[in-house]
Amino acid sequence: MNIETRCLEPRFKCYLIPVQLMAFAGDDYKIKVWNYKMHRCLFTLLGHLDYIRTVQFHHEHPWIVSASDDQTIRIWNWQSRTCISVLTGHNHYVMCASFHPKEDLVVSASLDQTVRVWDIGALKKKTVSPADDILRLSQMNTDLFGGVDAVVKYVLEGHDRGVNWAAFHPTLPLIVSGADDRQVKLWRMNDTKAWEVDTLRGHMNNVSCVMFHAKQDIIVSNSEDKSIRVWDVTKRTGVQTFRREHDRFWILASHPEMNLLAAGHDSGMIVFKLERERPAFCVSGDSLFYAKDRFLRFYEFSTQRDSQVIPIRRPGSTSLNQGPRTLSYSPTENAVLICSDVDGGSYELYIVPKDSIGRGDTVPEAKRGIGGSAVFVARNRFAVLDKSNNQVLVKNLKNEIVKKSGIPITADAIFYAGTGNLLCRAEDRVVIFDLQQRLVLGDLQTPFVKYIVWSNDMENVALLSKHAIIIASKKLVHQCTLHETIRVKSGAWDDNGVFIYTTLNHIKYCLPNGDSGIIRTLEVPIYITKVSGNTIFCLDRDGKNRAIVIDATEYIFKLSLLKKKYDHVMSMIRSSQLCGQAMIAYLQQKGFPEVALHFVKDERTRFNLALESGNIQIAVASAKEIDEKDHWYRLGVEALRQGNAGIVEYAYQRTKNFERLSFLYLITGNMEKLSKMLKIAEVKNDVMGQFHNALYLGDVRERVKILENAGHLPLAYVTASVHGLHDVAERLAAELGEDNLPSLPEGKVPSLLMPPSPVMCAGDWPLLRVMKGIFEGGLDSVGKGAPDEYEEAGDADWGEELDMAEVDGVQNGDIEAVLEDGEVAEENDEEGGWDLEDLELPPEADTPKASVNARSSVFVAPTPGMPVSQIWTQRSSLAAEHAAAGNFDTAMRLLSRQLGIRNFAPLRAMFLDLHTGSHTYLRAFSSVPAIQLAVERGWTESASPNVRGPPALVFNFSQLEEKLKAGYRSTTTGRFTEALRLFLSILHTIPLIVVESRREVDEVKELVIIVKEYVLGLKMELKRREIRDDPVRQMELAAYFTHCNLQMPHLRLALLNAMTVCYKARNLSTAANFARRLLETNPTVENQAKTARQVLQAAERNMTDASQLNYDFRNPFVVCGATYVPIYRGQKDVACPFCSSRFVPSQEGQLCDVCELALVGSDASGLLCSPSQIR
Repeated sequence: MNIETRCLEPRFKCYLIPVQLMAFAGDDYKIKVWNYKMHRCLFTLLGHLDYIRTVQFHHEHPWIVSASDDQTIRIWNWQSRTCISVLTGHNHYVMCASFHPKEDLVVSASLDQTVRVWDIGALKKKTVSPADDILRLSQMNTDLFGGVDAVVKYVLEGHDRGVNWAAFHPTLPLIVSGADDRQVKLWRMNDTKAWEVDTLRGHMNNVSCVMFHAKQDIIVSNSEDKSIRVWDVTKRTGVQTFRREHDRFWILASHPEMNLLAAGHDSGMIVFKLERERPAFCVSGDSLFYAKDRFLRFYEFSTQRDSQVIPIRRPGSTSLNQGPRTLSYSPTENAVLICSDVDGGSYELYIVPKDSIGRGDTVPEAKRGIGGSAVFVARNRFAVLDKSNNQVLVKNLKNEIVKKSGIPITADAIFYAGTGNLLCRAEDRVVIFDLQQRLVLGDLQTPFVKYIVWSNDMENVALLSKHAIIIASKKLVHQCTLHETIRVKSGAWDDNGVFIYTTLNHIKYCLPNGDSGIIRTLEVPIYITKVSGNTIFCLDRDGKNRAIVIDATEYIFKLSLLKKKYDHVMSMIRSSQLCGQAMIAYLQQKGFPEVALHFVKDERTRFNLALESGNIQIAVASAKEIDEKDHWYRLGVEALRQGNAGIVEYAYQRTKNFERLSFLYLITGNMEKLSKMLKIAEVKNDVMGQFHNALYLGDVRERVKILENAGHLPLAYVTASVHGLHDVAERLAAELGEDNLPSLPEGKVPSLLMPPSPVMCAGDWPLLRVMKGIFEGGLDSVGKGAPDEYEEAGDADWGEELDMAEVDGVQNGDIEAVLEDGEVAEENDEEGGWDLEDLELPPEADTPKASVNARSSVFVAPTPGMPVSQIWTQRSSLAAEHAAAGNFDTAMRLLSRQLGIRNFAPLRAMFLDLHTGSHTYLRAFSSVPAIQLAVERGWTESASPNVRGPPALVFNFSQLEEKLKAGYRSTTTGRFTEALRLFLSILHTIPLIVVESRREVDEVKELVIIVKEYVLGLKMELKRREIRDDPVRQMELAAYFTHCNLQMPHLRLALLNAMTVCYKARNLSTAANFARRLLETNPTVENQAKTARQVLQAAERNMTDASQLNYDFRNPFVVCGATYVPIYRGQKDVACPFCSSRFVPSQEGQLCDVCELALVGSDASGLLCSPSQIR
């Protein structure tokens, strides 16, 4: 390892060198050398007489230099574990000492206000050419009393107070020092002298440590004034300052290879980097343009030729992180846009001469401008984001503004999204904006997006945030989201539509359905520029182009499965080396166990996969190889499920499971083999087996014989008597004697208990004629079904003179089918649940007890366990689960406490549905009641039989989403009564919904708000239509409807409706307000926009209202859900605890007119719809 670390304390210093050693020194005057891998101290160096301030290993020789408060500097040989030189000359504490990275020099800083440079060339010569032992002894004596191995070369004086730190430049003859006079001084030296170059002032307290940056022309210093400052070496000015609130800084260290710095402070340490390392680049076809070292460079992927294009003339930066951040390229005009953070965000436009690529000798004049980000949107047009006015400026190549366009969200960055389109980024969402039509083409809620990567055909886009990747279509329709625990760095699409991306230490892939996996690990982060076949082209942090060859077999195989290219899958199975548990698990998870069979050699795994895929032949072959009882049993179960009686018989024979064999012969009607089973049981002396087989065969004489041989003469006599075997009965009666004869019931007609005849005797079940399996070449093509586009009704009833047939662009307009509400018939109203209290058992004292010695002939039933319904209610605080268990009382109490619900009449049918849907009923015999069985949610075969899961529920969130879409469609087409019924149904179902995650809980709460707004608006609109003789009230209700939070198409229709009503009533000023609001929504139907412009034009001639309305659109308000009057901001109101509708104070204690469930103003704890809320 070539990593240097330091103990970040003011009086301690440690260094790590390639031989796994660390040196520590402290206030005990000792230097301890440790092996960090063995975690133990190897030896201790003694010699200093006071606190030791710093220690450092030499980069080449086995030396350690230490500085101490005893005013000396010592150089130690850690191999011989001796002090080889003592440097004296300082007359105060020596605060630090360090070797020069290349030359034979040591620099030291002391509180005597000097910096000294020591020449240790003689020491190096002495150690390289050692003399004999006697000479060594004399040299050691000389060292102890101040020899000439190390001499002072320069004494640098200039600080007014004690110097705390001094350091060499890694390559130049420069020294930097920091002192208690709050100054940082820069010194230069040559072979004969050293002198002060400049003084850097800015720190407000003692400078603790100072150093040169290894790769940039900057100085980094920290101080007791709680700050770290960065200085420009060439300009000698401060560049940037980092501050902490309460901690003083003491020490600095830099990573020898990476762009990382560490700083120690009073309460710990921080590791940081000064500048971003991601190079700005842009891919265009087979070319890559990127910025590196103030040059624009060109890279050709096909030839891997890298060349310099033009120098980028940048103004002198006054702070860090002002290099190029993004780069945009127009191939037709050969123009490049480079954006940076200079001046708070600016861009530079370069027109690259065609013949300059590869030469880089011309310096074109850049056109500059201010803007948050800039991208090309057409051949000779580029868009610049003006954050201050939240608008986009479209400019030509002369840097002249040709168009301004406001954007619909507060964007902080813009990206290319196709010709004439922009992808605008806000804090929590992205939208695609059409600059020409000024329309939002797509909108998607996302985490904060950092980078955008379009697919080659511009059909899909990957949105990269810090720890997530969102894949969406070109209209921002969400396809999948992938979460990473490590930072996502870059990505690109390959030719097959797979997204390849990198994190800090992996190259990964993401399939279109969201499946992901690791391609390979990385030693250092890279930034993917292009994926071509099996080659990934990328830039590293140094701006160097690299080509990495990857193995794409795994993700191509999964993609072929996903796209149902089964011929390709089969060819890959034959030719590739795909294997491993991960691949097998993936194929099982995706429902392709038959494919996984091709990869598996282990017989146990093959057996499990064969059972899962129903491949009995392979399962039999594997079971023969394994030959274990458990596997034969599982094979028999699967074969029985498939109706393969021959395999079942074979499996039972291998395990000698005679009881199951007998039952198998019974149900298949194989009486011949059943008779053989009777003989086998007789040979094995299995009395119970004999009796069962005789019972299955209906052989009464054999049963009597078995009972007689077993000594059960009374039972044998009864059996013979009731079945008409009088000769046998007489013989048995004689043996029993008159006194021991059992009495037979009188007045009863006996009947022979015969087994039922099987439906189909012997043989396997009949099989359907099916096509060959997909992996046997039978399936040539798979049809693709396209979703039916929803067409809006043309006979919409949305008010007077509104033609809805031409409305387009309606959101949620492509839903396939309207969710039909199937109302379950209300039966057995009295049976609200399991009526366990009706079972009256006699008291324990009255139950007769058998004596200990007596043999009991009575069957004693086991103690009943806890009912499932009781287990469900004990574990849950969710009302839906209580209703499913049949405990309607506790469910109602929970809803009352959580949501303030008092009116349960609308929920009655849903309670019954929940209870009925969480149970199934098994009819055993016609003479006994049906057996009730609980249905559990999420049950699997691997679940423990002793652990009960929560009840299965008939209502789920996806049903509500479908109802919401159906409600939207009904609203669009003007069927308000139907829409109101659907939205109320959603509101009434939400209290009985159970979801799993916190995210889904938020979605349910959001759904309540959405539906509440529609219910309130639709009720006001229906009320308006009932009023015929009050035009003022009609206008008010139409106006209030426009202030409900509706979807944009519905808001436009509401505005058009209100505008029409007010215009007809000659309230022109109010109608003009609605017309303006309608035009601001950019209506997609030209007829709407045309009508609004006409109304606005007519109203501007006479801006008056014929009637005074209780409506002030300038003052924000909400509408009372009962009286339908505005409640303006600042006025008192009360709210519904469930749907959060607002009401005037006089409505407190009344039933909410919106949700029709809860009492207005009542106390409630809030909606509880997920177990995650309880945890």
